[in-house]
Amino acid sequence: MGSVWLDLFAGTGAVGIEALSRGAKQVYLVENSARAAETILKNLKSLGIVGGYKLLREGVPEALRRMQRDQVAADIVFIDPPYRMTSAYTDTLNALAESSLIRATSVVIAEHEKRFDPGEEFGGLGRFRELVQGSTTLSFYRLGGSGIGK
Repeated sequence: MGSVWLDLFAGTGAVGIEALSRGAKQVYLVENSARAAETILKNLKSLGIVGGYKLLREGVPEALRRMQRDQVAADIVFIDPPYRMTSAYTDTLNALAESSLIRATSVVIAEHEKRFDPGEEFGGLGRFRELVQGSTTLSFYRLGGSGIGK
């Protein structure tokens, strides 16, 4: 696959670890909770994963600025903040839309509660698909993506 992933609000790191297992070239796991970051490291170690990732132990806004400075270009961005942090969706999607981290071919995926809609458009970033799975929904965004259908 050779892709670059950003796993924002990484939690246990499951999404990023899955991306690595499927051939991602580089995964950036962003998690500001010390306890969750330790869980990510334990999970990586237990699976024998020793490279291909960077664990950024800081908040998402700081991590996005750091990755921009490092000229990271993401193919896939996964956003899964705690559901009660509804403003984190807007803040993160707006920040990504204004950043150099994503390009026309990037896909941003936001996991959220079915009853919560994070929004259709954020700057040039537009939702092009929704996938409902029980009480959870995945919203897919890309630059110029709105109005393409669901």
